[in-house]
Amino acid sequence: MNYGAGRPGNRVRTRVRVEPQAHGDLERRDGAVADAVVDFVRRLRADRTNRALRLSPLRKAGDDADLCLAQPDPRCMVLVLVTDGGDEMRVLAVRDGTRARDELARLTVEINPVSGAVEVVDQTEADATVVSLRGRAAPLFASYDDQTLLDLGVVRSLLPALREITSDEQFKKLLTHNLPELTRDVLLALREGVSAEDVRRYITDTWRADEKVDTRDWARAARRAVSRAETDDDAVLGALGRSFDAWRLFLHPEQQRLATGDFKGSAKVTGGPGTGKTVVALHRVRHLVDRLPPGHSRPVLLTTYNTNLALELTERLRQLGGDELLRRVDVRSVDALALAVVEESRSEVGRPLDDDAAMNLWHTVRYETDLLDYDADFLDAEFKHVVLANRCGTWDAYRRVGRSGRPRISTAQRHEVWQLVQAYRAQLDGTPRRTTYALIADRAAELEQRRMARIEDQARYKEDEQRGRDLVHREAGSGMWLTPRYRHIVVDEAQDLSASHWRMLRAMVRRGPNDIFLAGDAHQRIYGSRIVLGHQGIEIRGRASRRLTLNYRTTRQILGSANRLIEGATFDDLDSGTDSLDGYRSVLTGLAPQFWRAPDRLTEMRAVATLIKERRELHGTAYSAMAVSVLDGAAAQEFANVLLREFAVPVVELGRRGVSSGEDAVRIGTMHRFKGLEFQRVFLTSVGEGQVPHQRIEQYRHTNPDRYRQEEQRARSLVFVAATRARDELVVTWSGRASRFLPPDADRTAHRAADLLGHDGPPSGSSGSAAA
Repeated sequence: MNYGAGRPGNRVRTRVRVEPQAHGDLERRDGAVADAVVDFVRRLRADRTNRALRLSPLRKAGDDADLCLAQPDPRCMVLVLVTDGGDEMRVLAVRDGTRARDELARLTVEINPVSGAVEVVDQTEADATVVSLRGRAAPLFASYDDQTLLDLGVVRSLLPALREITSDEQFKKLLTHNLPELTRDVLLALREGVSAEDVRRYITDTWRADEKVDTRDWARAARRAVSRAETDDDAVLGALGRSFDAWRLFLHPEQQRLATGDFKGSAKVTGGPGTGKTVVALHRVRHLVDRLPPGHSRPVLLTTYNTNLALELTERLRQLGGDELLRRVDVRSVDALALAVVEESRSEVGRPLDDDAAMNLWHTVRYETDLLDYDADFLDAEFKHVVLANRCGTWDAYRRVGRSGRPRISTAQRHEVWQLVQAYRAQLDGTPRRTTYALIADRAAELEQRRMARIEDQARYKEDEQRGRDLVHREAGSGMWLTPRYRHIVVDEAQDLSASHWRMLRAMVRRGPNDIFLAGDAHQRIYGSRIVLGHQGIEIRGRASRRLTLNYRTTRQILGSANRLIEGATFDDLDSGTDSLDGYRSVLTGLAPQFWRAPDRLTEMRAVATLIKERRELHGTAYSAMAVSVLDGAAAQEFANVLLREFAVPVVELGRRGVSSGEDAVRIGTMHRFKGLEFQRVFLTSVGEGQVPHQRIEQYRHTNPDRYRQEEQRARSLVFVAATRARDELVVTWSGRASRFLPPDADRTAHRAADLLGHDGPPSGSSGSAAA
């Protein structure tokens, strides 16, 4: 078996990829092993004839494939699948220690007939688990025959062990053996009570190969892209072994087809937190850039609402494709983009007010007009999502406009609101002239629509009147004004954009194949109001609208608690339909969320500080991997004082632009600031009755039920977003009584924060009474 054939002295390059299961093996080992494997892969790609790589045959996998062993360095060994005469290689598994060779040699390697993926099973470990924990109860999967499990995608070699599993303890231990992803996903869903039909629909079908699978064709299986990004990219390869960041780069099969698909027009992907919508958006950008002709312009726009997330997207895009990719992409928050458009036109709009100043102005006009029945939050939303969204320039237009998704008000009330709107605009137009980002977006949309109208006029003139002749002089005189601003637009966190934003984006790209790609989730809407995309000229039908259901960032325990926060509420699908979290699940397991009840605010803050220090000292968690969610800026300052002055814990506040430095300090911010961010451990504080949701919404319970339901749903979404920022651990705290969003028995079963501050309190790592 000689894969190094070639002229002496000539390097023989080969295509090498690292399989997801090997990546999982690396996550379980220290960084030195990961670095050694990454270096091995790079050297193998450069020259497979390099004798220092120590690639040796193990056994035949099939007629056209061999399994080989290699030792990147004395610490570890890898199992490699070799096909196509050595031109294609796959790293399947990694082991370290003195028994590495034996452990790799006993692995079962087969082709999954459903997905077509090459899969690895440690049959010896699976059998040992069953024997060591054998019980007398009925097998957990007795109600499913072998053929049903195989049809769902369970790997065949695991069936004997599955038939012996009689307890959740056995099952949980089996899951620790790095099972193939499809098998793991199917078994977890079945164990959670998901019907076989729903498992097939939401899980198996997303993995199913596009062609009939030949389980003997190893060369085809090795070439098939099933669950990976192209690890030929050094940035992706360099992320191997870094478990917290790995999910940002690798695609699940239900994401792969969306990221690289070809659509006749616009396309939409929805899904709950942690399902990889942002990952899909990033890979979508890279896919679109890869198809561009050579050039130096930035014809692809990647945008989102939140400024913090826009900065995060820039960094993650750099990790994915380096500066070369970033040179072809314009990454901006949608408000920054709108401001640039208005400034480019030299329109006199005045100085932009930040969100707080804009809200304060509503308070001013309320008192000046003596119309105090309408609070600033309501007026601001009404202005953005009714007046500006529907281009209501007159009282008659506002009086007649539909208000879908907004609280009902009478004609008399509308007239009073219109008076407040007029007073608000008069204040902005005074001296010195001021404006808001909502008005800037509205103006930018108008400018871009005019621009696109001229582009379309030129296209019609060119086609109809000039019979297709190039309009050299006409175009040259425009200073490129008649060129579409972008070829493709990708939008992340689409649920938070306003109608003005969508009008602007629609006018920035011509209608056509792959024009607008958007990712979002109405369950996480914390800024905007419901928008029907079809009304904004963005038509998405059939296969162009897809929903992701697999969460691979948040544990099942955290996800279950978060899902209960929004049970019973109805959410839209970012268009005219409704959306749900049916089929939404996680394959990760971990600690149940912890609940801590304090008698007062100060005790709550001190308890959180104690928990943070313990995670740092006992578990080695970096301060920067932990975050504290608070209600407002004043609470953030209170927490910072306690953490820093009493406990010497470094802190940094999450502002509008995130954190400017990479210092190892606990992040503190409002739930809004958590949008788009992820942390290893999240401390969700002040989740008490009257605080979440805020007691001020009670005034609407009877006087304006529509408004009450809307405010309560927004509060639920906000807590839902904050809770699902946690990867490994979620800690919920409050003083007084627990919020009604928490489990009914939360006050009774929660740990006592006061005990934690004493010397004889319960161990804070306990999760026995913390199940949500």
